[in-house]
Amino acid sequence: MSQQSTIHFDISERKVLLRILDVASVLGILYLIGQVFDFDYFKINSTHWVWSIVLGLYLTIFATIFELYNLQKASKFEIVVQNVILTSSLTVLFYLLTPFYTPELPENRLQIVYFYISINLSLFLWRYAYIVLISAPRFFKRVLLVANQSEAPDIIESLQKSDPNYKVIAFINTETSITPFTLEGVKIVDPDHAFREVKELVISEIVIGTPPSSGITVTLYNKLIHFLENGVSIREYTQVYEEITHRVPVQHVDKDFYRYFPFSRSNQNKLYLFFHRVLDVFFSIVGLTFGAFISPIIIIGNLLANKGAMFYTQTRVGKNGKHFKIYKLRSMVKDAEKHGAQFAAVKDARVTKFGRFLRKSRFDEIPQFINVIKGDMSVIGPRPERPVFVENLSEAIPFYEVRHIVKPGVTGWAQVNAKYGMTQEDALQKLQYDLYYIKHRSFFLDISIVIKTLTTIIFFRGQ
Repeated sequence: MSQQSTIHFDISERKVLLRILDVASVLGILYLIGQVFDFDYFKINSTHWVWSIVLGLYLTIFATIFELYNLQKASKFEIVVQNVILTSSLTVLFYLLTPFYTPELPENRLQIVYFYISINLSLFLWRYAYIVLISAPRFFKRVLLVANQSEAPDIIESLQKSDPNYKVIAFINTETSITPFTLEGVKIVDPDHAFREVKELVISEIVIGTPPSSGITVTLYNKLIHFLENGVSIREYTQVYEEITHRVPVQHVDKDFYRYFPFSRSNQNKLYLFFHRVLDVFFSIVGLTFGAFISPIIIIGNLLANKGAMFYTQTRVGKNGKHFKIYKLRSMVKDAEKHGAQFAAVKDARVTKFGRFLRKSRFDEIPQFINVIKGDMSVIGPRPERPVFVENLSEAIPFYEVRHIVKPGVTGWAQVNAKYGMTQEDALQKLQYDLYYIKHRSFFLDISIVIKTLTTIIFFRGQ
């Protein structure tokens, strides 16, 4: 079988490509301008190589904060334009204010304007090229799904919704179908002719969405081995799902969840835990200092709009199931739960107008840094839930208690990725994110969460 080669950039490859070419395009156009025009503010040469490193560092940091590496948004030019302007503006501002490692301000202040315009122009041109070329259908990953007919629609939706460049174009049914069925935009492949179909459709990957005991016959198994021998990648759905969505698909793992143990070695790494605690204390001091700085605004807002106690405490479940009192700024009306405990909802009528501002800005969570200093919480971790919710969710969702093997956090992987939890389905999605964090816990992931949290605050996306 002579498999036609296809080009596809995986999620991690596309993000690396965006970062590298963002910096390369900016430095490239600045070098070109310096050669062609009388532009001497920023020079790229062996003498001033530190200037380029500092500029590239600022650019990647602010591009991350303003979501230029969010692949769903990176393929929409109208969103890219807005985020490029925000990124370049903050990059230039911080670059101009950095002493020693950046060039001195020029006598001709117009050069700063040229510097700013050049960065914007280079990013606009390169990002437009990315959308037209790399986000085009010819770079999609073409996938053949092998799964049960009843599970196929959900599997296809979960994969393609998370990665728009990941396209399931063919399907092999592993269960006996009594009635004919169709999948929109997906070709149903007869297992007996799968070898020919894979060649004609230029399949680059086969995803197995069902365990071997559920319909994969010896004949189909042998065909899959033949595909593998001819260079077609074959992967399990749970592996692909976790890679694309950054969530652990606990609902599909069932009794095989033991395969996900042990979790990240960082959970036992003394050096990681030590520095994690140091950063907890550091960020808590910074957070409480900021809270003291804005306290006049909060006090006035609470007196005028909330008209009641400014703080409140609530029992939450922490590490190893231990209960503790969490501190928060009050954002709801008095007696908000006089009819019993209930999940907060989007546009919850119990939330005051000032309370909605506190939630959107995440200012209501500043007192939780006290919990971090006390050791009840960490800055980063699963969101602590109330005992009554934990009891109900533990009965309904498998492995829910696993999220309690680490300290709960003020922010976390679920908080910056999932929508506000109002239903059992929302809780399941948040659990998937929490388990992914526990499994892959590291300094790099922690930094990513901090940056995403800044993005949430800047874009006013708190709930």
